Amino acid sequence: MSPHTQLAYDVLWFAHPVLEAAVAVAMFRRKLYRAFPVFFSYLVAQIAIFVITYPIYRFASETVFFDAYWTGSAISVFLGFKVIHEIFLDVCRPYHTLKDLGTMLFRWAGLVMLLVAIVVALSNPTSPQAPLVQAILTTQRCVRVIQCGLVLFLLVFSKYLGVSWRQHSFGIALGFGAYAGVELAIVALKVGQLISQLTLDMVNMTAYNCALGVWLVYAISRCPAREVSANLLRPQRWEQSLTDLQHPAEPDSLIPLFEGMVDRALSRTNGGSHQPAPHQAETNGEPIASRTYDLELPSVSHVRSKT
Repeated sequence: MSPHTQLAYDVLWFAHPVLEAAVAVAMFRRKLYRAFPVFFSYLVAQIAIFVITYPIYRFASETVFFDAYWTGSAISVFLGFKVIHEIFLDVCRPYHTLKDLGTMLFRWAGLVMLLVAIVVALSNPTSPQAPLVQAILTTQRCVRVIQCGLVLFLLVFSKYLGVSWRQHSFGIALGFGAYAGVELAIVALKVGQLISQLTLDMVNMTAYNCALGVWLVYAISRCPAREVSANLLRPQRWEQSLTDLQHPAEPDSLIPLFEGMVDRALSRTNGGSHQPAPHQAETNGEPIASRTYDLELPSVSHVRSKT
């Protein structure tokens, strides 16, 4: 690596903690860390990882740096997945049933990613470190795909959910999605041996700095209120449908039907001794449960005369 390339590499790398600290400070001053605690923890963790790994990169052995780098990558992947869940919960905040469904789907997605990572790690035992590295890489790429999908989800359904592109949750998702798309593209180019490892690292760091710039702009900007329009009736119907699936209504009772059958049977056995009430003779299309019944009871004197 030439001195100029090394200088550019260090500048791009040093820009990470500077921009992350700026975003964290802006979030702390705007009290956004209360709304997005996981994302705030992600920024703080990234700063801590840089503080630990950069001196190791400059002064320690490659083996120590290897272990520190991939440990930090595992922490970043875990927090990145949690941030996706946090953004989804913020977007679906007015719809509790959609939030519950999303939480369940994210848990299953995390379990599937973990199983895929374990399978990949066990199927490629080329060296003592390779299985763990393959597992982290596989999980990282799965998270990147989900981040891209989250951006597409917001672009398609933001109008129906009342989410504006100026809201903080949209900005966080946009930064992650853009960075994830660039990283997946350059990884595909690297697998095809179209670019070198140095080019991959430089482009990857540049894309991440751009994502940090997007987060900084959203952190210092005002967030508008959620849009209220007729389009929100559609997610309300989704919410009601999911609620009905979780808590189905109880079937109508059969007791009124049996009462009507007994009433008609008693009327026939009396041999027409008394005329049925108008509401007994004509239903007028009303349900049986809404009708009342006028059955004549024998008087007390009549019962005594018989006894």
